[in-house]
Formats: sequence, structure tokens, C-alpha cells
Amino acid sequence: MATATSSRRLRVLAAIAAAAAVAIVAIVAVALPGRSPGPAFARLTAAAAPAGWPHLALPDGTAVLSYPPSLRLIRGDKVAVSVGRVSPAGAFQLYLNATPREGSERPQDWASFRLGLLRSDDAASARQVAAAQGVRFRGGTGSCVIDRYVTKIHANHFEELACLVQGRTSASVVVAAAPAARWNQASPVIFRAVGAYAVR
Repeated sequence: MATATSSRRLRVLAAIAAAAAVAIVAIVAVALPGRSPGPAFARLTAAAAPAGWPHLALPDGTAVLSYPPSLRLIRGDKVAVSVGRVSPAGAFQLYLNATPREGSERPQDWASFRLGLLRSDDAASARQVAAAQGVRFRGGTGSCVIDRYVTKIHANHFEELACLVQGRTSASVVVAAAPAARWNQASPVIFRAVGAYAVR
């Protein structure tokens, strides 16, 4: 009888320990930065673009970028699509770009990859503001980062929302940027455009 009681106690203790382990894993998963969209991404909602917004498909047909009609097409990389608004002095006031994934980008380390890419390209400095994984998009899910950077040339300050989005068959990157001083003014359009991004 004592043996049976001990066995039952061991089973109960084992069950409690297993439940505690599951709870700890769940808590850690929620608490880790970038695991789920937080307040910084509350406005990023997957939804069709407003009526009247033009659309640009990536040349390979794997994604579609929608944008306000006030932006103009920017010629550049043949595999990407870009639109923007430029001041009379030639400075970007708003910029949207979509391009197929071309490197070793991965959802789990997208934020650090993006910051490293900026620093190795044209940014003198770059820092993360917020990051999230598992962000819903039209046709897929993505990892996103909001960051601020300073360009090497002219020391222009920009803020951007950049997302690596995985569709059913391919992945692509959508970037929306504006001068840091205009971010609060531009961010409603930025979040609306990125939220309208559709992948296949």
C-alpha cells in the first residue's frame, strides 16, 4: 500500500512539474522581444488598400505593393519596385520599396539582419526602436522592425518600418521610410501601405 501511495505521489509531482515547465515556456515565449506584435505595431493591420491606390507587382509576380496616388514611381533595381515623394530640393519625404528576398534573411533574426545591412550600406548608425515576429500580412506572415538610422552622406535622419514577409511559395521584403522628423506625420500612411502589402 505504501508503494502504491508513493507511486501516485510521484505521478502527481511529475504532472505538476510538467505543467510548470509548459507554463514557463509559454511565459518566456511571450516575454521574448520580437515574438509577437506589440504596441509599436498596433496600427499594422493586414487589409486591402483604400480605393484609388495604385498597385505595383514585383517583376517575379510574388507580391504586390499598394501606395497612395501622391507617390511616384522610382526607377531602379529591375527585380524590385519603389515609389516615393521627393521635396523640391530632392530629398525623400516618403519612400516605399518591395524586393524579393535575395540574401540570408530569416524571420527569427530579421531585425539584426536589417540593422547590419543598413550599417554596411549607407548608414553611419542604425538602432532598433521595436521588433516583432508573427505579424499577419495578406497571404502570409512576417517579421518586422522599426529602426532609426543616419545616412553616411549628408547625415540625414530616417525612420523606417521594414518587414520580411513569407508567402506560400516565396519571401520578400517591404520597406517604408520617412525623415525621422516627419515620422509621426507619415506613419499612418506607412502602416496602411505596409498593411496592404500582399504576398503569394
